Amino acid sequence: MRIPAHSVCTAIREDIVSGVFERGSRLTEEVLARRYGVSRVPVREALRTLESEGFVVTRRHAGACVAEPTEQEAADLLEVRMLLEPLGAARAAHRRSDAHLKVLRGLVRLGQERARRGEGEDLRSLGGWFHETLAQASGSPGLIALLTQLRHKTTWMYAIDSPARPADSWAEHGAIVDAVARGDAERARALTAQHAERAAGAYRLRSPGRTESAVARTGRVRTSQHAVNTPSGRH
Repeated sequence: MRIPAHSVCTAIREDIVSGVFERGSRLTEEVLARRYGVSRVPVREALRTLESEGFVVTRRHAGACVAEPTEQEAADLLEVRMLLEPLGAARAAHRRSDAHLKVLRGLVRLGQERARRGEGEDLRSLGGWFHETLAQASGSPGLIALLTQLRHKTTWMYAIDSPARPADSWAEHGAIVDAVARGDAERARALTAQHAERAAGAYRLRSPGRTESAVARTGRVRTSQHAVNTPSGRH
């Protein structure tokens, strides 16, 4: 059975973002194929995709390597994300479905509940799901793809501090959903822009080495294998 290149691409991208593969390190087809339990063909296709996304670069005499973004590139990336997320919210106000609203409202309820309990790790995951769902509600495949890529790259380049007042952050999420539900595109855009601007203060540029999460689990990373052709693999 031929493993889809997009499954391999997802697995490699996640390992880059989490710091399993350090910036500047080589990515050889043979090693990657063995790691994920696939042939070299989908690995080769995945590397081409990741190069187009900016996660991988091809160097003379070295081949494929993990990219090493500069501070300016990271700052530009964050600025672009802050511009596109409000656009996505404005489009969501016109194109969202009832299912999108149901999920968004459910996430806001959970976020507010977890904020009261001080469950920070859950809040981070819920926040990610909220912004992903809001992007999906825009009904624009091109914008959704761009925002998804920007979220991956932001996680790769930045560490994000928990908000000092998480309840306020989730109140902002709730206000955005209310504007989207009313079909008020301009208010949804403005609220999302304000939220993004405030949230930007929590972003800290990562060091060029491994991410904090990867350092914490270094021992496991060295022995982990992520086969993508088994039920337990990544998809």
